[in-house]
Amino acid sequence: MGGGQQQLQQLSQELQALDEEIESLEGEVSDLNDEKAEIDEAVEAIETLETGSTVQVPLGGDAYLRAEVQDIDEVIVSLGANYAAEQNQSDAVEALRRKQDMLDEEIASIRGQIDELEEESEQIEQQAMQAQQQMQQQQMQQMQQQMQGEGEDGDDE
Repeated sequence: MGGGQQQLQQLSQELQALDEEIESLEGEVSDLNDEKAEIDEAVEAIETLETGSTVQVPLGGDAYLRAEVQDIDEVIVSLGANYAAEQNQSDAVEALRRKQDMLDEEIASIRGQIDELEEESEQIEQQAMQAQQQMQQQQMQQMQQQMQGEGEDGDDE
C-alpha cells in the first residue's frame, strides 16, 4: 500500500510541475500578445500621425513630454539586439509588421509546447486515477480477507 501512495505522490508532483510550466508558458504568450498590441498601436500612430502633430513622448517613470512631430517620414525602429534604424513611414510599418509575424510564430511555437504539456498532464492524470483505483481495490481485498479471517476465527471457537 505504501508503494501506491508513493506513486500517487510522485504523479501529483509531476502534475504540479507541468501545471507550473504551462502557467509560465501562458504568461509568455500573454507578454508576447501585449507586445503585439503595442506594435499595433505604433503602426496606427505611424499611419495616422502627420508632420506637425502633437504627441506625448514617454520619458520613463510614467512621465511624459508633449512634442511636435517634425517629420513623420523619419521613424526610428528597433531592429533588435540593441540596434535601431531610421526608416521612412512605410518601411517602418513594414518592419513592425515583420516583428508581429515573428511574434506570431513564437506564440504558435509556445502554444504547441503548451498543447504537448497538457497532453502529458492528461496522461499523468489517467495514471494517477488508475493507481488510485488499484489502491482502492487492494484495500477492499484486504478488508475482505480480514473479514473472512475474523469469520473463520469465530467459527473455530
